Amino acid sequence: MSNPGGVPTPLWDLPVRFIHWAFVVLIPALWWTAENGHMTWHMQIGTVMLQLLVIRVLWGFVGGSTARFAAFVRGPRAVLDHLRGRTGAAPTAGHNAAGGWSVIALLGLLGLQVTFGLLAGDEDDGVTGPLIHLVSFTTADRATQLHELGFNLILALIVLHVGAVLFYRFVKRDNLIAPMVTGKRDLPAGTRGLVRAPAWRFFACVVAAWLVGWAIWSGTKP
Repeated sequence: MSNPGGVPTPLWDLPVRFIHWAFVVLIPALWWTAENGHMTWHMQIGTVMLQLLVIRVLWGFVGGSTARFAAFVRGPRAVLDHLRGRTGAAPTAGHNAAGGWSVIALLGLLGLQVTFGLLAGDEDDGVTGPLIHLVSFTTADRATQLHELGFNLILALIVLHVGAVLFYRFVKRDNLIAPMVTGKRDLPAGTRGLVRAPAWRFFACVVAAWLVGWAIWSGTKP
């Protein structure tokens, strides 16, 4: 929770904030293009989503302190203590125990959704994922069904996420949106904030993500 008597503390680095808001734009765009039959756009946007996921996962290991999975993935007891309001620990910058697992769930579902999309399609109607040649017709058909189901699961998780943000905003009087825009929030004096990672690590993640996209669209086609 923001502390009215606290001091502005660095919380989220630019890569985390950019990818977060990119997801906000890309997920509706992917839904709209699929619903309206713009499959070329859908696959291009899906490739961008894949590359952002690669960057975010890599950044979870080499990025700023609050972006790292090791900083916010905690055990079941920590999650239960948080939900019961019994944290008992000194305030820290970053995701709480429950929020950390919501990040993992969203990244995991998006990763599966992109994977199914790469393998999905029907060669008879010409709408296929770029890796459909690697699997059988039965597997491609199953991937198509899971791709459709996956979006519903992602939508459910988004609804829960938005609901949690609104709960914190209007019940706990804690604005979680502003720090994701500014990168800072008021925290008690002495709280250890974001420790930034060197910029070259981010550029290395971008290069790796670009290579993944290039491999899918160029190197792996039959």
